[in-house]
Amino acid sequence: MSDAPSDARILGFVEALAVVMGHATRIGLPETENFVLLASAGRVLAENVMADRDQPPFDRSTRDGFAVQAAGWSAGQKLRVVGQVRAGEVWALGAVEAGCAVEIMTGAAVPQGADAVAMIEHVEQGGSEVWAKFGRSLRAGENVIPGGSEAHRGETLLTVGTTIGAAEVAVAAACGRADLAVYRQPVVAIVATGDELVELDQTPEVHQIRNSNSYALAAMVEAAGGQAARLAIARDTLTDLREKISEGRKSDLLLLSGGVSAGKYDLVEQVLAEFGAEFFFTGVRMQPGKPVVFGRIPRDKSTHERGWTYFFGLPGNPVSTQVTFHCFVEPMLRGLCGAEIASPKFVQATLAEDVKGKAGLTRLLPSLFRHELERPEVRLVGWQGSGDLGANARANCYAVLPDGCDLQAGDVITVLLR
Repeated sequence: MSDAPSDARILGFVEALAVVMGHATRIGLPETENFVLLASAGRVLAENVMADRDQPPFDRSTRDGFAVQAAGWSAGQKLRVVGQVRAGEVWALGAVEAGCAVEIMTGAAVPQGADAVAMIEHVEQGGSEVWAKFGRSLRAGENVIPGGSEAHRGETLLTVGTTIGAAEVAVAAACGRADLAVYRQPVVAIVATGDELVELDQTPEVHQIRNSNSYALAAMVEAAGGQAARLAIARDTLTDLREKISEGRKSDLLLLSGGVSAGKYDLVEQVLAEFGAEFFFTGVRMQPGKPVVFGRIPRDKSTHERGWTYFFGLPGNPVSTQVTFHCFVEPMLRGLCGAEIASPKFVQATLAEDVKGKAGLTRLLPSLFRHELERPEVRLVGWQGSGDLGANARANCYAVLPDGCDLQAGDVITVLLR
């Protein structure tokens, strides 16, 4: 058995998550770079985006109908239609007077003098006149979005640290931003360990398995905003592990899968310790994923002056690898990306079946989350343990089952989305 680090610590799940979140909040901001607007999607904003004019820049109609003075709109009171204004047009025939109406389309600028829009569905028409249907009143401001009510010129609409999605792209486009300053993506080195692993272009022997973990980790890293760098498989020797860890510590984050349990050839922690690693925890009371390791390693072996590279030693069983990534690696990646720090995506749902508890461990089991509007429900997926890739693929979340508690159908539990 390999020597454990002298500062080994096994933590509870909540405590371990708090440790990771604490380090994530202390990471310095990355360098910035400029990208054209669409290419910035998925990146983290490194500058505030401000409105370049009032939004909307005019009083905007929210309905097709007639722009009128609300005070003169009542059943039986006929108004003369004096023109029409479409979206993209400007009404140039003077202020709308009492007793007059202007036909208007959704999105058009409300003419001066009018203070409301009567919906076409609430209007009676005859010749060049319109009037309210019986019982249809109108108040000032109805169906009108006032100019500047959404934002004023110079107001900050997107803040530094925001992850850019479709909604943020729309806001930036509305502000005339063709490009944005974003933070550099962190490079994440990925090392799968184990003598049993073969690459995809090889035919495995009966005692071997394909290297699926490094591909899964690369996909998750990219989805979380990082830049994945898959390194060659590290065999279960001190020499090979030293070589791969030496290469991986040049990156912003190092992920190792396998080699962190208590077996004779689980050498990852020993080699990390040789490089001067600082361990924050060396296990978490959770299932799957108990052997997970978190710490940091000097980027230069002889001095700490060049900074640190954070690392996670993830269990080698593939479900364990993915669970621990979602729980611990994702929050750290957000910090390295310059994003606002957030915990994993926990929600509440109703349990669909009875589940027996297991003392001493927080369990995160592959499950199906049904997105019911009024009563979200979660049901465990049948699986054969933390090596069952098929069951994990059939799941869309993990049910978080607290330490030692027997649960019944109908209980509300925490769910980890992915």
